[in-house]
Amino acid sequence: MSVFALGLNHHTAPVDLRGRFTFTPEQLAPALRAFRERLQRVSEVAIVSTCNRTELYVGAQPGLVSPAVDWLAGVGGVSSHTMREHAYVLEGGAAARHAFRVASGLDSMVLGEPQILGQFKQAVRHAETAGTLGGTLHQMFQRSFAVAKEVRSSTEIGAHSISMAAAAVRLASQLFEDLRETKVLFVGAGEMIELVATHFAARNPRSMAVANRTLERGEKLASRLGAKAMHLADLPARLAEFDIVISCTASLLPIIGLGAVERALKSRRHRPMFMVDLAVPRDIELEVARLSDVYLYTVDDLSTLVQSAGDKRQAAVEQAEAIIETGVQSFVHWLGQRGSVPLIQALNSQTADWRATEIARARKMLARGDDIDAVLEALSRGLTQKMLHGTLAELHAADGEQRAQLAQTVSRLFLRQSTRLPTDPAR
Repeated sequence: MSVFALGLNHHTAPVDLRGRFTFTPEQLAPALRAFRERLQRVSEVAIVSTCNRTELYVGAQPGLVSPAVDWLAGVGGVSSHTMREHAYVLEGGAAARHAFRVASGLDSMVLGEPQILGQFKQAVRHAETAGTLGGTLHQMFQRSFAVAKEVRSSTEIGAHSISMAAAAVRLASQLFEDLRETKVLFVGAGEMIELVATHFAARNPRSMAVANRTLERGEKLASRLGAKAMHLADLPARLAEFDIVISCTASLLPIIGLGAVERALKSRRHRPMFMVDLAVPRDIELEVARLSDVYLYTVDDLSTLVQSAGDKRQAAVEQAEAIIETGVQSFVHWLGQRGSVPLIQALNSQTADWRATEIARARKMLARGDDIDAVLEALSRGLTQKMLHGTLAELHAADGEQRAQLAQTVSRLFLRQSTRLPTDPAR
């Protein structure tokens, strides 16, 4: 059993393409089962799906990469050629290294951000629920969690990191002279919106509101922020009230359209609006960015700002990479040992058969009254002949360099007290 990773992320694919491959939590278990049914030789698969990446981790031989690419392309409704242009495939130790880097926050748009580790753990829980995790992926993910914990505790990788939330506040501050004079609307009530809302609340805006499809959940977040809650259905009519709009929902289609924003701007007499769309797929229609009085940013647009802070922690990155590399080598060693399990089982089965055959023969000899020393001699000779027969046959059949290499292997396995062998073992 080996492992490979197939995915696309913010380094390889634009936000609109990534949006085609986003899985909601409810979609993960059916998708995992559908993948396993499509690729029947696969028993282990997990899917990590966030706004920045969609990745399949598969416990299987590399020969199944091509069918996996075709399956994922079908999910996103794109050609396999397009998928291959934007996807990456990593195998064995490289797949583990990638998983460890992602879990540790080294492959994130925000260097060192901690949310990805929780998303990795959710992916493992979904795979367990779907019955598609398996021993190989379980081992790899558990090791990734341990590595991420060590990176977090032993390096400064997460210190002073500028998150998406802080980046959004910084950009808003560049547009509005005083955030205390602004009205802010948060669309959605998930973890990311809560994080962004906390950062904006620290700037004491004039008012804040939370719009959510489920009013009760929106009210819970609003009460913690000292904000007001509203139905998502009321958003188009009230959009003009807000200077700043931050949206991050799990909707598969945009919930803020061009027409709604145009009407809001007209009502605002074209006073500027600052909008951040943190959702993948988009919550805000792409065409909104063309309006002259709207400043619209996506998760990809924020990458330059957050990366500038990451460059200052290069020493911490090098420390983290060293920790990760140690973890990778340990996993590769474990994977190699696991690959020997079928051979070990076959050897044990073969020797058990030989032993049973020779014991049965010895019992027959004892039953007919043969001398016990002769029986023991025949038993030991029979076992050793069976054990050496294949090895000796291979040595006699080999020639040249192949024979020399085989001789060294046989020496290591059977002649531990010997350091040298004749050049020609047949002599």
